[in-house]
Amino acid sequence: MSLSKLPISRKILSLGPIILLYISVLNEFDLNYLNFEYFSFNFPYILIFYWSLKGEGRLSYVLVFIAGLINDVVIGLPLGISSMTYLIICVFAVYLRNITLRPSLIKDWFFFMFTILVTSSLFYSIMVIFFNATINYFDLLFNVLYTFLFYYFFSYIFGYYLNLLRRTND
Repeated sequence: MSLSKLPISRKILSLGPIILLYISVLNEFDLNYLNFEYFSFNFPYILIFYWSLKGEGRLSYVLVFIAGLINDVVIGLPLGISSMTYLIICVFAVYLRNITLRPSLIKDWFFFMFTILVTSSLFYSIMVIFFNATINYFDLLFNVLYTFLFYYFFSYIFGYYLNLLRRTND
């Protein structure tokens, strides 16, 4: 009997995206020790968008909201800012899933760019207007750019994982 056919391993496999989301918001890894100036990307954005778009309900909105609260606590942001951003990403992904007749990675990728531009603009506007935060526009620009570019790479990895999940459920 294959490991993926065991009931417990199927359950763990199906929880993979949410476990990965919680690990990513708890770690809040930073690549500054590699001496790459302006290199950062928002992995939770990629994960949430992809699994909301393709994951067929594997990512619960309540769990995404809680992940946002945890992210706010870990980073030190006002509570609810990341949760709101994460849920807006979910809304955009679900909208795209509902209007798409023929899925295409390129179309998803460019809609993801639009999504992260809108959510980042909203996030930083709220931070500046209500909390007097200062913004380094170069950091923001490179973060959005690298997040956009890494979506293409991670979509292949997540696609492979999603196919594995579908095969174990059959």
